[in-house]
Amino acid sequence: MHLLYSRFFIKAIRDMGLLDFDEPYNHMFNQGIIIAEKQKMSKSRGNVITPDEYVAEVGADAVRAYLMFLAPWEQGGEWNDSGLSGVSRWLTRVWHLMLAGYHQNEKTSPEVRQKVERELTRFTHQTIKRVTKDLERLHFNTMIAALMELTNYLIKVKETGAVTSLTWEESINILLRLLAPTAPHLAEELWQKTRREYSIHNQSWPQWDEELAKDEEITLVVQVNGKLRDRITVPASITEAELPQLLLERAKRANAYLEGKKILKRIYVPGRLVNFVVQ
Repeated sequence: MHLLYSRFFIKAIRDMGLLDFDEPYNHMFNQGIIIAEKQKMSKSRGNVITPDEYVAEVGADAVRAYLMFLAPWEQGGEWNDSGLSGVSRWLTRVWHLMLAGYHQNEKTSPEVRQKVERELTRFTHQTIKRVTKDLERLHFNTMIAALMELTNYLIKVKETGAVTSLTWEESINILLRLLAPTAPHLAEELWQKTRREYSIHNQSWPQWDEELAKDEEITLVVQVNGKLRDRITVPASITEAELPQLLLERAKRANAYLEGKKILKRIYVPGRLVNFVVQ
């Protein structure tokens, strides 16, 4: 009802000549319902989850992030304490990742360092793209999944110490800014503890570079008469003219299904699959 009343108020103010529009919202998006014990939460059923005790235990950001993560926003889902614990552990990993410091491994060869830095930069820009698009579409659960993946990736990179301190700083700076809408208090505290300019919520949103986000290699599905017969790793820039030689070298399982058969047609969907129609 409050949505209906807000429309009435706007129309009344419009009729008074104080506004030049008559609808307060451009779009309506209904959130789903959180359920407990496979039932809609209700005081009469006694299955209402009071967040205060959870906030006291793991913090408001963990509860907030869990509610965003447990299901697509418009569908809702069932409250689960173990799921909340998982989100809390992830935020704890972010905390330690930011505050434990980074030590570059000076023994890393230039070739290895360049390769790892290139991969980290690509993964970071892919994450910026995913998080930005998911946030715009209110796909909070997949947005947080992308942030979790970047966190895990950074932990592995940190263990090797294979990138320069400058590259590392750029990536964790981006992770913090991407995290800010989800965990605003944690992000702000980490931003201050790492001596960055006040405040994280005054910073610009990270922008991705399409070229840097491009994969160098992709997984190509190989089908025979529409049935999956193989998967091979190929350069992302592969052309149709280069396909036959790569398929001959790498698609051993699929080649067995082509042996002795007459190939009537080859259908190639760039970056996704190649399908052989055989007789």
